[in-house]
Amino acid sequence: MLASLNASISLLSVAVALANLVSAFDNSRFDNVAVYWGQNSYGATHSDVTNFQKPLSVYCQDDAIDVFPIAFVNTFFGPGNVPSMNLANICNPTDNATFPGSKLPICASVGTDIKACQAKGKIITLSLGGAGGTVGFASDSQGQAFADTVWDLFLGGSGTTRPFGDAVLDGVDLDIEGGSSTGYAAFVNRIRSHASGASKKYYITAAPQCVFPDASLGGVLNTASFDAVYVQFYNNPCGLQNFNLAQDWNFGIWDNWARQISLNKNVKIYVGAPASSTAAGGGYQDVSTLSNIAVKMRKSFPSFGGVMLWDASQAYANGRFDLGIKNALSAAGGTGFTAPACTVPAFVAGSNYPGGTQVSFGGYVWQAKWFASATPANDPNSDWSAISVCSGAGTGPPSSPPSSPASPPTSTSNPPAPTAGSCAGVSAWASTSVYTGGQQATFNGHLWTAKWWTQGDTPGGSAGVWTDNGACSGSKVHGAAATTTPEVSSTKDSGPQKRSSRFFRV
Repeated sequence: MLASLNASISLLSVAVALANLVSAFDNSRFDNVAVYWGQNSYGATHSDVTNFQKPLSVYCQDDAIDVFPIAFVNTFFGPGNVPSMNLANICNPTDNATFPGSKLPICASVGTDIKACQAKGKIITLSLGGAGGTVGFASDSQGQAFADTVWDLFLGGSGTTRPFGDAVLDGVDLDIEGGSSTGYAAFVNRIRSHASGASKKYYITAAPQCVFPDASLGGVLNTASFDAVYVQFYNNPCGLQNFNLAQDWNFGIWDNWARQISLNKNVKIYVGAPASSTAAGGGYQDVSTLSNIAVKMRKSFPSFGGVMLWDASQAYANGRFDLGIKNALSAAGGTGFTAPACTVPAFVAGSNYPGGTQVSFGGYVWQAKWFASATPANDPNSDWSAISVCSGAGTGPPSSPPSSPASPPTSTSNPPAPTAGSCAGVSAWASTSVYTGGQQATFNGHLWTAKWWTQGDTPGGSAGVWTDNGACSGSKVHGAAATTTPEVSSTKDSGPQKRSSRFFRV
């Protein structure tokens, strides 16, 4: 009887142990969801307190979200040369006690939540930056010293000043909006050095704009090792709103960077998206549309890692947007990638292709942004956009060879210019404005059409990004007709966007 009782107790112990098992985060999967927490983005445009940001532990009760970057450490060198952190209505330097001689808030309750979420298999990282933040380094040595500070304050170091108590975060995220890139690679490399002998895995991520290369982090991404990159496909001309425009959607460039240029060839690329229409200034897509885009990218590019959302408060208020995306990614399969066959014609050197034509070349399916004759290349200024990887040699030359007209044909992706001679209603070119392919401007008495995305390239200049449509006259609207969204927006005061400078303590 005693043996039987012992056996029963043993089986019960096994059952309890199995019940307590959690799925640990796996960076190699294709169905991960990362959601920023800490800025109460919903509170920026809404007054119903019920949907304001909740404690972190509220958002990790199910399997919808895998990664929580905590936003933000918004000041690197505050009073006492100590960083500062603002987590809006949860913990901030104004409403919470701070460490003596600093503006670093004591957020013990957040530390408790961090450990609770980690126990459920989530990873919690610390995001550095944000709009309006006082961030940046004067030298590599300063970046290294700051890495030592972050390691001791938030990660595996032995510092006694710990904003989250004994909670140990799982890594850092660079959400750097402006300023010099000096010191950031040194910072990342120093964190890597500290983590090399640690007993747990630490992750390093970044959140660049989709415009490639990113103005703030482009060089850093090439010279330091990252585990994942949360590309912001919103508030930009290459945002989700232009997914169907080959001249704007550039996930293929990021895939090429990940697999050919990045120091870590296994780095994952996430599609960054707003979690509701009030979460960003542009780029929001409903859950069905975003799911379709994400699944298409999952099946098209081996570097795809999942979806990043800004932010948790917006996602929960928007019908659990996070859960809808997670379900779509899970249904598409979290593991395994098979490159689709190259079923379109192979590119033929020396041929001319109308806009919209698809060819296979170098392991990718390419779509002509407009009239194209140059060899496809993963370059922002290329005439081609990589829309999927593919395997095989392609189907061979088209049955009707591409034409070789004397002048480029028109297409829906490169609309015909107005009749030369009239500039009525067309804005004067402005060096600070952003123009995408097909947009027009006047300059020196001529009408010009942008071939692709451009900013600051003078019409008729050496960059060759403008088509001269001839002399024209007529009334002109002075100012920028094109979008003035820069590569990296310096302010986000128009709404509660990613990297918002607003910190809500309501």
